[in-house]
Amino acid sequence: MGRVRRSRTHHAQRDVHRASRTRARTKDLDQIQLIDLDPKNRAGLEAQPIDLEKPGLAQHYCVECAKYFETDTALQSHWRGKVHKRRCKILKEPAYTIEEAERAAGLGREGKRTPISTHAMPIDT
Repeated sequence: MGRVRRSRTHHAQRDVHRASRTRARTKDLDQIQLIDLDPKNRAGLEAQPIDLEKPGLAQHYCVECAKYFETDTALQSHWRGKVHKRRCKILKEPAYTIEEAERAAGLGREGKRTPISTHAMPIDT
């Protein structure tokens, strides 16, 4: 007797559901670049007061990745890891501005002519 069921019947829904979850969501890159990497804010984030609700009592925080760690050794090994180094490389690039995003979407006015009104043109008769 042959196979009863096809393989891969879930139609790749698992990845869609994982992407839409928000429980493990971190800050966006532009928020980290504009707010957290500012020297005044960075010093405050690295020296946070003790908070019983956060992992490691909020004493071990990676500013670039916006993550809390339980111990200092976990933070040190995170800094040596590939994920942190990749994140730092991405953060070195300048963030896109709103104007650049609009131009990329084709909404900018750069290089476009203003429409000429038909009422203002003289009519040749």
